[in-house]
Amino acid sequence: MPRPAPLTVSAAVLAALLFAPCPPAGAMVGGAPAAPPAIARHVVLIVGSAGTFCTGVAIARDLVLTAAHCTLPGADYKLMEFDAAHQPVLRDVTRVARHPQFDLKTLLAHRATADLTLLKLAAPLGAAFAPAPLAAPDRPAAVGDAFTVAGFGVAVRGDGKTGGTLRAADLVATGQPGTLQIRLVDATTHGETAGLGACTGDSGAPAFVIEGEQRAVAGVVSWSTGPKLAAGCGGLTGITPLTRYRDWIVDTARQMGSRLAP
Repeated sequence: MPRPAPLTVSAAVLAALLFAPCPPAGAMVGGAPAAPPAIARHVVLIVGSAGTFCTGVAIARDLVLTAAHCTLPGADYKLMEFDAAHQPVLRDVTRVARHPQFDLKTLLAHRATADLTLLKLAAPLGAAFAPAPLAAPDRPAAVGDAFTVAGFGVAVRGDGKTGGTLRAADLVATGQPGTLQIRLVDATTHGETAGLGACTGDSGAPAFVIEGEQRAVAGVVSWSTGPKLAAGCGGLTGITPLTRYRDWIVDTARQMGSRLAP
């Protein structure tokens, strides 16, 4: 049974991955390259006061979408940007809105839940960022459909040192895609051997699809497995699709005073 991707790391490990040099290439896991600027301008790094780190996607100048299990009660959260000298700049979050139907116990029991959170920022993102549009609400997923997942997670599971660099992986839908969850896999390994996939720190990462001439957000990363459904990374990447939760996202953004990307 697929297992949710690990989330919590120690503060010491978090500091190491944010401030230590990272290799120029090497994964999510599996060898994916650094994300190109066209993707990087949408994706942000989220850090928590309890020593957690996740990925999110800007869907408005002052609003970020991520996974609900990345923003559990009892901690504070900030966005981290890097300036031209690659020095970290923290941005304040003024409001955290978790989907009311999210249930952590359901997620940890390996069942689908509304694993989505919206983060309202105190100030708009810098000029280097651009909000990404949401995928069309009536777009069904089918086996073989292409997705691009981009996250700040580790490149080597368990090392705690290769995160903090945005990397992108091209994956395809497998199994029985639906509106509760979609399983993605490396098309070259099919989850039987280690391949591309989400890992620690990639929770909340956007899964993009191509609509017309632009990338649109179809879901966010909720969990991962190792090859052949073992624990770990490099097998399946599970995403929570936005289809059935789109109205909540739009309504909550409006209540927060945020203008979504067209």
